[in-house]
Amino acid sequence: MSSILTNNGAMVALQTLKSINSNLGKTQDMISTGKSVASAKDNAALWAISKVMESDLTGFKAISSSLALGQSTVSVARQASERVTDLLKQMKGKIVASQEQNVDRGKIQSDIDALREQIAGITTASQFNGLNLLSNRSAEAGTGSVNILASLDRSDSGVAASDIAVRKQDLGTTASSVNGTTWTIGTAVDSGTLAATQSDTLTIAAPTAAGQLFGLSIFGTDADNSSFSQADYRTGTAATPTNIAEATAIRYISREGDTAADVAKGLANAFKIYAAENGLESSVLNIDATGSGLAISSTATTVGDTIAVAVFNPQAGAGSSTTIGGGLEALNDIDVATDAGAASALTSIEFMIETAIGSAANFGSAQGRIDTQAAFVSQMSDALRSGIGTLVDADMEEASARLQALQVQQQLGIQSLSIANQAPQSILSLFR
Repeated sequence: MSSILTNNGAMVALQTLKSINSNLGKTQDMISTGKSVASAKDNAALWAISKVMESDLTGFKAISSSLALGQSTVSVARQASERVTDLLKQMKGKIVASQEQNVDRGKIQSDIDALREQIAGITTASQFNGLNLLSNRSAEAGTGSVNILASLDRSDSGVAASDIAVRKQDLGTTASSVNGTTWTIGTAVDSGTLAATQSDTLTIAAPTAAGQLFGLSIFGTDADNSSFSQADYRTGTAATPTNIAEATAIRYISREGDTAADVAKGLANAFKIYAAENGLESSVLNIDATGSGLAISSTATTVGDTIAVAVFNPQAGAGSSTTIGGGLEALNDIDVATDAGAASALTSIEFMIETAIGSAANFGSAQGRIDTQAAFVSQMSDALRSGIGTLVDADMEEASARLQALQVQQQLGIQSLSIANQAPQSILSLFR
């Protein structure tokens, strides 16, 4: 049936041409933008996912910058620690040479002083963007560690940032001091008495803040001085110290982030240096750090001999203060002018070399972890970019082929519509 009022063929051809033009427009948009999902109307679900991933990718770019800054900061500290270790080794060589009496100890001391000044210069200058990881003293703000932004962790509950904590070390040569006269000695944190050949372990409580003072007191009893010289093994006039000097003759001042184990190690090292300076025998009294405590022992004493050892944590009152020294503050006390000084210096330098090596090792481990995390973040960023591309990027080969096909369809649709529009005119022939 033909009608001059309703041309069904033209309507079908027109709808087909509109559909072709719509698809052609979408394909042209894909080619011009390079995306199959350029806006939320194209595919709301995929668009939303891609935008979340893009926000994470932006976050990972910031993390890469943070890790780069952290890498540089830790690298400076590591290299400085290694250099300080080398200088301390040179200093040890000088100290070993001073053990010989037939040397010019004055010139050796001058060399040692020069090395000490060089070490002080390195530790002071070892900063990056104003942050010095080789200084950890109470006068400075901070928690004893530096947190480096390392990752973004997305979960059902949201997004959280994770950090890599790099603990500050202290290789400064600044000397510590205890000032004021209103300290309260109080009771010992822990104490033990060795009777004859015996051993014991003292427990140390973790410090609650930087600048907290810990002292180790010793009181030996050997009335006839048969096993040891009684006066040498006494840091005070009584087993319980009566003043701050007696309570802290062997001392350690806590730094930011210190644990009980750090205090134990500090007190044990301080005792070793004190013993070397005063000619104490390890067979009479030996003190070593063991975990968060101190292991005390004696193998040379006899029945009737006792040695009391106590750890005190004096409390400061009004007018009292402490100044935290550097981790290498014992460098200020090295004096090889005498036999005793040369002997004690050899003991001190061993502990300081150990401290410097430990610092370099800690920074090396931290830098290795940061390097690994930086590589992971780079790989994660690449994976996110690839994932976003998979979701929203257009397949240009497919788009090109589709464009050509739609252009052909468009031409055919136009011809089809033209033919359909001419069909009613054939009715005029019926009226001729």
